Amino acid sequence: MTTNNHKQHLYPTRIDMSAATRSQIVGLLNATLATTLDLKTQVKQAHWNVKGMDFYQLHLLFDEMATELEEYVDTVAERVTALGGLAVGTARTAAADSILPEFPFDILDGKEYVTALADRYAPYAQHLRVAIDKAGELGDADTADLYTEISRAIDKRLWFLEAHLQGSATTVTAAAREQVAVK
Repeated sequence: MTTNNHKQHLYPTRIDMSAATRSQIVGLLNATLATTLDLKTQVKQAHWNVKGMDFYQLHLLFDEMATELEEYVDTVAERVTALGGLAVGTARTAAADSILPEFPFDILDGKEYVTALADRYAPYAQHLRVAIDKAGELGDADTADLYTEISRAIDKRLWFLEAHLQGSATTVTAAAREQVAVK
């Protein structure tokens, strides 16, 4: 993750939070912004390229998921600016700052796309839960609430993805187990 100085620049605000706290929250939110943008583009990659017997169903599901993520991108970015921060949301910044691995380009089958997305939604969901706690520790209940709202929806989407894989050996991949073990 990059730590560019522009991410910590704060503009004046009357919000009753210290500049130090706002700076930490803005950094946390910008990390989420990068990862959410990255996840959205990876979901669109799946939407555009999925093939197989479940093409239509997955094509629609992936588009719905990307649209939902776009709403979270906007919500997170607006929270950054409400706290007097600079929302850093370019594609280059998202790619550099995202916690997610690159999406595989050598897959075609719907099941492989579902697995790849589940492997990305799981660490994103974990990031959100950590952010809920961090925002709470910093005394920012509003940001913690924002994270809680997004977390509930992302857990539901992960459930949708995993439901497609039920009975499959790829329900929980080695990469997903490793991600959980590292944290």
